[in-house]
Amino acid sequence: MDIDLILRNSGALFDGAKITLAITFVGAVIAIVGGSAICAMRISSVGALRVFARAYILFFRVTPEVILIFWAYYCIPLIFATTVSGFWSGTVVLGLIGAAYLAEIFRAGIQAVPQGQKEAAEALGLRAFPKWSFVILPQALKLVIAPLVNYFSEFLKNTTLLSAIGVMDLTLQAYLLGGQTYQYITFLSAIAIIYFAMIFPVTLYARHLEARLSNRSTRPTSWRGFGFRRRSTQDIVSKA
Repeated sequence: MDIDLILRNSGALFDGAKITLAITFVGAVIAIVGGSAICAMRISSVGALRVFARAYILFFRVTPEVILIFWAYYCIPLIFATTVSGFWSGTVVLGLIGAAYLAEIFRAGIQAVPQGQKEAAEALGLRAFPKWSFVILPQALKLVIAPLVNYFSEFLKNTTLLSAIGVMDLTLQAYLLGGQTYQYITFLSAIAIIYFAMIFPVTLYARHLEARLSNRSTRPTSWRGFGFRRRSTQDIVSKA
């Protein structure tokens, strides 16, 4: 691998990396907002909303990502007689796909909150907003942080699909540089290392969160946290 050649073209690779991170950021925002909305529909008491949410999740989880990206990029301009950039069509599609997966992650986190917590909130007379804001969602958020971070490492890898519709991300930049210099091995190996450097820390962080949360869940509850002092054997004997 020619390091000097990579350094001479580092500007183009850096521009591609910025596009890749921009796709990830914008797509993540769409996925989080859309996933929250779909999750709310999925657990709603309104039957029509639940049916729509299930259909949405099924469609976007079953249909291949690249087909949806191609359809949005090539078909939407024909249907609506307009132009759509590859960046926005591809990013929005990845965000909508992510919303389907995050909706299930959010729903699993909410359902994992013990039923006793919800019943206790209702027994205290809390209405829907404070019950969800202060009791259910804070506990559910702790449970979904690790799978959420893990999913976005996969999301970052899926951004490479947008190079198929001409988005000048890191992958397409490397392919074009390889074609100009006939050094495909050099540039494709370089972006493999770059992607690894971006994704591996996220993966390690997700594993760290999973281990940390699992340790907390298995840690015995301290009596001191409830205002009680553990009684020693001497206290018991002296009182006897």
